[in-house]
Amino acid sequence: MRDLREWIRVLRDSGELVEVDAEVDPYLEITEISDRVMKAGGPAVLFRNVRGSALPVLINQFGSERRMARGLGGEDLDQIAARIAHIAEMQPPQGLMDKVKALGTLKDLASLGTKSVRSGPCQEVVLRGDEVDLDLLPILTCWPGDGGPFVTLPLVFSHDPHTGSRNCGMYRVQKVDRNTCIMHWQVHKDGRRHLLNSDGRVPVAVAIGTDPAVTYSATAPLPPALDEMMFAGFLRGERVEMVQAVSQDIEVPAHAEVVLEGYVDATDIRDEGPFGDHTGFYTPVDRYPAFHVTALTMRRDAIYSTTIVGMPPMEDYWLGKATERLFLPLIRMTLPDLVDMNLPLEGIFHNCAIVSVRKRYPGHAKTLINAVWGLGLLSLSRCVIVVDADIDVHDVSQVAFRAFSNVDAKRDVLIVDGPVDALDHAAPHFAYGAKIGFDATAKWVGEGEVRPWPDEIRMSDEVRERVSDRWAEFGIPVPPA
Repeated sequence: MRDLREWIRVLRDSGELVEVDAEVDPYLEITEISDRVMKAGGPAVLFRNVRGSALPVLINQFGSERRMARGLGGEDLDQIAARIAHIAEMQPPQGLMDKVKALGTLKDLASLGTKSVRSGPCQEVVLRGDEVDLDLLPILTCWPGDGGPFVTLPLVFSHDPHTGSRNCGMYRVQKVDRNTCIMHWQVHKDGRRHLLNSDGRVPVAVAIGTDPAVTYSATAPLPPALDEMMFAGFLRGERVEMVQAVSQDIEVPAHAEVVLEGYVDATDIRDEGPFGDHTGFYTPVDRYPAFHVTALTMRRDAIYSTTIVGMPPMEDYWLGKATERLFLPLIRMTLPDLVDMNLPLEGIFHNCAIVSVRKRYPGHAKTLINAVWGLGLLSLSRCVIVVDADIDVHDVSQVAFRAFSNVDAKRDVLIVDGPVDALDHAAPHFAYGAKIGFDATAKWVGEGEVRPWPDEIRMSDEVRERVSDRWAEFGIPVPPA
């Protein structure tokens, strides 16, 4: 898909979009409507009549696993993950045919870099300098305690001042007035690093309303050397077209609906927040740099793409689930004995990671806990639970049963100090606190003091099959197990 409009057509044709003509208010009302839709597992919603703005508002486009997968070019997330695994597991070619196949794969990947174009639909309307007016956009005030309106689904483009490498991240942007915002560049984020490495001013572009692969790629935990737009090209099988911004030395997605151009100023620090966050709590006021908007460009009939976050489940859960599934093959390259992973809804991404291990030696589960705490943004996980390979990590009831049954508080628990998410309000210090790991695997000899470990109660396969074959005879109105 090239742009948001094509994606909207897909949603409409598949019955996954509701279009609302009744007038709605971007101040709190859209949030209340959308929150009910999201928690019910409902469709994407296109609000066509938004008070105070000529732009319609699209929300909940990623609000199910089916929509998330379809937006990224697959029928389910594991199918897309298998494509990533194919690339990740490439071995040095041994023979001539292997070399030909490897060369073809690498050529295909290289061809998915961005494509610079001279013009794009995102610049059909251009407002510069004093013409800039953010009041034209239906920016949501999401919750009653929020410090103002926030752009919640922005693709924020910046460059490393030293290497020139591009980064595209998703950082909320608080609107202050008609041409000023505040950029929420947290301490662990690449954008913040760009600002710290600069002379105090970083050119920035914020794209709003792109095709699903481009939007998702802004949230993906890629290493700094890997361009998010190349990753988006890989996901959708087509290069992302980029066009030069009109007021800053930076490229933007040519088919975006809206683009805010400007610069982030390290000398202009403002109070940002409060903000009703994905943690389910308000993030309090903190100090972040101002984003001065020097140009506002958009399509003539632009669509404003947004989301809300708050008490889960929300739309952002499925963005996080996509990251969990798509990046599992890459994690397995480093940790081959890790079988599966679940970042459960209740853990809001950084509070809990459940992993299963193909155990090979005493203490293996604890090795895995420490390994997770050394993996990129997974290092911020406040709680890690490890279960045996035959346990379904996505069945939280199964996991809880093993944790409650198998864990001895002295032998099987690790507590360490280290970095935690900047939004972790329970931590005693900003972005630093204690983390806990639970070894919920069956214990082996050599893992401390272990009494004879009991076998789980299970019926024999022969009896299970016989009862299943005869189930209709019994007339019991429940399905056979």
